[in-house]
Amino acid sequence: MIVLEPFVEADFDRFISWIVDEKMMFQFAGPAFTFPVSHQQLKQYILAENRLIYKVIETKSSRVIGHAEINNIDVSNKSARLCRILIADEQDRNKGYGRMLIHLLLEVGFSKLNLHRIDLGVFDYNLGAIKCYEKCGFLKEGLLRDTFLIDDEYFSTYNMSILKREWTKP
Repeated sequence: MIVLEPFVEADFDRFISWIVDEKMMFQFAGPAFTFPVSHQQLKQYILAENRLIYKVIETKSSRVIGHAEINNIDVSNKSARLCRILIADEQDRNKGYGRMLIHLLLEVGFSKLNLHRIDLGVFDYNLGAIKCYEKCGFLKEGLLRDTFLIDDEYFSTYNMSILKREWTKP
């Protein structure tokens, strides 16, 4: 079981330790940060409006195991975007935490924020994440070709979305 708690300044060092290289940073955070991530960048990050930023806590051990965000919250159009989703340590992956995390974020978005649509972007090579998102009800809307240049190599991303009427509570 996991819970979400607000991401605060006391979490910065742990977060920075998770970002081991530029490619990993882009896979996790897109262009939101420059490598290496700094306290100053994170201070600006938590001040931005229209987003909810969380740390992910595994309840049995009380360990922080990840990070997630609901961004671009648009009250008028009842939409938002999930981003910067990470289960940080290899030992915590493939245990269902990712799916639990997505369900918690959708619960916040659809039940608490009363959104109609939630979307996300994912690199086309991140097959594990794509499978997780599909199991949670997300549909691929399209492939954005060669959207990021990292170390002289281009990477493409899928845009995926789910509507409130498609969402089923776990």
